[in-house]
Amino acid sequence: MSSQARSVPTFKSKIKSSLPYTLIVSIIGFMAFWIRIRPSDSVFLSNGFVRFGGNDPWYHMRTLNLLLENYPNRVFYNPMTNYPNGSYIHFGPLFDQMMAITSLFLGMGNPGQELVNTIGAYFPAVLGALTVIPVYYIGKYLGGHKTGILAAILIALAPGQFLGRSLIGFTDHHVAETLFSTFFMMFFMLALISAKERGLRFEHIKNKEWDTLKEPLAYSAMAGIMYSAYQLSWPGASLFLLITLVYAVIQYVINNFRNENSDYLGVSGTATFLVSTILILPFIHFDMGFSMFYYSWFHLATVIGAMTCFIILSFFEKEFKRRNLKAYYYPLIIVGVFIFWLIAAKIAVPSLYSMVISAPHSIFGIQTGGLTTIAEATSIFYPYGEFSFSRVFDYFTAPAFFASIVGMLLLTSSFARKPKPEQLLALVWGLFMFMAIYGQNRFAYYYSVNIAVMGAYLGGRLLELVKWDELEESFGTKVKSLKDLPGFFRFIKIEQVFAVLAIFAVLVFPEYSSAMGQTIGTGGPNGPWIEACLWLRSNTPDPGMDYNATYEAPEDGKTFDYPETAYGVMSWWDYGHWIETIGHRMPNANPFQAGIGGRGGSIEDENQPGASTFFTAQSEEEATKMLEAVDPAPDKAGARYIVSDIEMASLFTGKVNAKFLPMATWTLDSEGYYQPYWTGSGYQYLPSERYFNSMESRLHILDGNGLKQYRLVHETWMYQTDEAWYKQVYNSLYGGNISEVDTGYVKIFEYVKGANIAGTASPNETVKISTTILTNQGRTFEYSQLTTSDSEGRYEFTVPYSTEGSISGETQFDTVPAGPYFVSYGNTAKEVKVTEEAVLNGEEVKV
Repeated sequence: MSSQARSVPTFKSKIKSSLPYTLIVSIIGFMAFWIRIRPSDSVFLSNGFVRFGGNDPWYHMRTLNLLLENYPNRVFYNPMTNYPNGSYIHFGPLFDQMMAITSLFLGMGNPGQELVNTIGAYFPAVLGALTVIPVYYIGKYLGGHKTGILAAILIALAPGQFLGRSLIGFTDHHVAETLFSTFFMMFFMLALISAKERGLRFEHIKNKEWDTLKEPLAYSAMAGIMYSAYQLSWPGASLFLLITLVYAVIQYVINNFRNENSDYLGVSGTATFLVSTILILPFIHFDMGFSMFYYSWFHLATVIGAMTCFIILSFFEKEFKRRNLKAYYYPLIIVGVFIFWLIAAKIAVPSLYSMVISAPHSIFGIQTGGLTTIAEATSIFYPYGEFSFSRVFDYFTAPAFFASIVGMLLLTSSFARKPKPEQLLALVWGLFMFMAIYGQNRFAYYYSVNIAVMGAYLGGRLLELVKWDELEESFGTKVKSLKDLPGFFRFIKIEQVFAVLAIFAVLVFPEYSSAMGQTIGTGGPNGPWIEACLWLRSNTPDPGMDYNATYEAPEDGKTFDYPETAYGVMSWWDYGHWIETIGHRMPNANPFQAGIGGRGGSIEDENQPGASTFFTAQSEEEATKMLEAVDPAPDKAGARYIVSDIEMASLFTGKVNAKFLPMATWTLDSEGYYQPYWTGSGYQYLPSERYFNSMESRLHILDGNGLKQYRLVHETWMYQTDEAWYKQVYNSLYGGNISEVDTGYVKIFEYVKGANIAGTASPNETVKISTTILTNQGRTFEYSQLTTSDSEGRYEFTVPYSTEGSISGETQFDTVPAGPYFVSYGNTAKEVKVTEEAVLNGEEVKV
């Protein structure tokens, strides 16, 4: 046997040599999992309630439970949200299916709710921990084992959005996006490396040379599977298809100038997206047309188009070489073909053309209007409208962010000296994600992978300076068992020790410290919101919809046929999923940014009815007009209940987040809600009369006092907020006389027809009606109205409260008048009792 033959590593030797690294990566993965489950006590509450984080995780649990209830049928259209329109669900099916299959397997076909909730809570932490695997391999193939290990450590500890979206309880598809997109890049990178090493040509396919083909095609197939998994986790996955195509064009051009064959790229790309086409096809909803938000013709066209692009680019390359054309014609031909395609698309498929043209701005551009109020849609560099690194440092830590920039520059330098396809792929990937976080900080959880890889590349280059590879090789040859370790230590040099310490001090420790600070607790509904939603579920009429059923979408151009008993719950869109999933009621607005209303692009546009226009309305009449306009039925309002919290009523962020101005921003008319006042030592911005006239202030700050058709039916316990300060301003500047105290954090109001109280007094007499309201928290406030009798002495009030209590089948309110109404004028005072039937039916009550 020749020495060359003896030098080829056997499968057994490969396993043995990779075992230490497998063990290290496994330990890093378990460390990543442990970090992510630290705040489990804030998810699994002592009362047995499972509090999922954020907003969308609640909807994933909703779709998961619907899937398990109707397995394998998954909800695509849901009439139980965005009442009275319903919402098409743009979430990818894979994330929910993975949780459902896990639940069915562990529950032996019949999982209980406790098991489902537990799996749902832990799932993001598991996927977050698994992300260390592809990150390790990407780092390894860019800079060796040392780079891979360091990259795995950095992604395991990465703070910010990637950590937050992979914490226990944050059951959202974002972590699946990161995992599968990173696996896609890893396998595509391996396919390129393997195909180029083997000199893969299209002729090998023609001649069926499977020994040459099997490894590159296997990696390409896995890349296709992972792209499909990514696509089926998030409809916007075409972002990575764009990254791949831009890389491919640049690589083809470079190869053409260097007179290198690009068949390895053509075969890998074609095979990858052929697999993706086959896997994505069954999930396409052809009736959705060309839509980026739902699985439509667009998603099928993109993968077929990507596959076609690789074929065309390879064909052009072969023709160029056959005709011996100059290399610089090649990029010109590519640009020409792209322009021709755009013109053809504009003529044949205008909707597809519009999507392609608008895509760069929607991903990389800074948002305007109401979209600026969506936290994840704002630029990472312009979080408050001005350039700042504050959010960058929170998400990545300053050392890791700048180390990754240096690492990218070093990789660019290495590529310029000796180009490798995996290096160019990593650079294009990193550049695109950097541009993406400039447009929307939501992509920060993607960019955490690039930060880890490029930061590790810098660390790896530092270790190369201290001859770390020699130490690594020495370890492999000299350490056969644990007893060999003491002898190995004498080969370690002092500069290698200092290099490792420097890497840990500059890169690893800051990330670890930040991660520990960000895993103290999780987000999600606080106690008052949970209590308020549970109260809705138990004390309001059943809307007449089967909560656990799946429904067919209405025919095009038609609306869903709701039963007469159906009604909506009006609140800000942030809370829609909580109202539906915890409260089992139908929100008008939801975190899909549906039901918000307001204006689109210009203040000249008509103010559409919805949550923003209702809560910013300047009178009860205007608010009611908006509420009734939500429902297309002429005799029905869009909502029966209104749920408000102190955050919605807050102009300025203080003890709570302020959401009033974001509501106003959707109407493109957010000026005039506050104004400066001289305090003696400087100007202070205080709420204006326009703010106190808004429906939100009338409801939450003033408890609905004086409103004719809105009554407080329940409030949660109070927190210490800034509510008392708003009341102090109201009393001091606008002649108010209300108690300057904090009240319920969440308040639930009911919209009713109101009882019509009519009587007579002296002509043109000032008449007052009042009663004391006692809330379920033991708090009292006065409800009152003033009117003037007409020339014949007639007066009339419309009042929303019943003095005789609730009735069966209707709202079981626990906030009630402490006694009858009192109608008073001059020296006369009369008691008036009002039944619940009179309030609900708009009946007249004679005084």
